[in-house]
Amino acid sequence: QLQLVESGGGLVQPGGSLRLSCAASGLILRINNMDWYRQAPGKQRELVAGLSSGGSTNYADSVKGRFTISREKMTVYLQLNSLKPDDTAVYYCNVQGKTTLWSEFDSWGQGTQVTVSS
Repeated sequence: QLQLVESGGGLVQPGGSLRLSCAASGLILRINNMDWYRQAPGKQRELVAGLSSGGSTNYADSVKGRFTISREKMTVYLQLNSLKPDDTAVYYCNVQGKTTLWSEFDSWGQGTQVTVSS
């Protein structure tokens, strides 16, 4: 059974840094895309950063130059630097791929809270 486990959130002061991780496990044949989303209270979930299987990355304008997405084997990371109060949200990883040649998956992590406050 496919499982995504997130970790790394917490409370940090403005200007601080955090590193989020999302580890995938289970029956996985291939991972295509690994993305990070976030949802702040009263707002829609938004794409923060994406990483394709070919290594291409894309970032929301609001985080360019401050956040970095990376991958090591079955784990995707999001390095958050120069954090601002507006970055406060629950962060979710989303992983898409194949469990077999005929079956695809699109799974979400459980979410991890990031709070930026002095």
